Amino acid sequence: MTLTENMRTAADELFTASFNHPFITELTTGNLPMDRFRFYLKQDAYYLKEFSRLHHLLALQLAEPADVKFLEAEANGLNNSEQDVRKEFFQQLQITTDELTNTPMAPNTYNYVTHMEHELATNPAQGAAALLPCYWLYNQIGERLVQQSSPIKIYQQFIDTYASPEFTVATNTMIDIVDRLGEETTSVVQSEMITAFLRSSYFELNFWQTAYDETTWPF
Repeated sequence: MTLTENMRTAADELFTASFNHPFITELTTGNLPMDRFRFYLKQDAYYLKEFSRLHHLLALQLAEPADVKFLEAEANGLNNSEQDVRKEFFQQLQITTDELTNTPMAPNTYNYVTHMEHELATNPAQGAAALLPCYWLYNQIGERLVQQSSPIKIYQQFIDTYASPEFTVATNTMIDIVDRLGEETTSVVQSEMITAFLRSSYFELNFWQTAYDETTWPF
């Protein structure tokens, strides 16, 4: 098995829990309260901003031109339609710049971003591994749900984004990058890469729960 296959196997329970999380199942049936989806979108806006920045920082540490080009394109939102879709969602749900500015980063969002930044600062291979679950999990969710047709248009648009051929290509490219970085490093770092992947998968699962509970800081 490749390193990323080992990662995915190790994280299978976390991925499965995400597939079956009420946020996802209710998104599909159309029963997810819109307030929870709005909460998710605002936290995701914080996450995607940092996710893009970390792609740029990772690109600065790699030598392969194709990898650098891909990561910089992702950092600038050129390889997928996430940013455009998010802008449309914000308009539809009337999430204003002021509302976003006045919404603090939730605990899990803060922890997830801090985790990815720590992994990247430690080792570029670990940083890449920490970025990968966001691609892989969302792509698999999209592939699982795209045929089920949520009755809520905006929820179906969300699902369609992650089942698109473009996002699948981006996911597979990131998997390849992580595998190649793993091949070039030590077994100790490979183990840390798996741990980084698992922790990101854990934070992904808790991203749904945070939105479902609309969890904020207690102070």
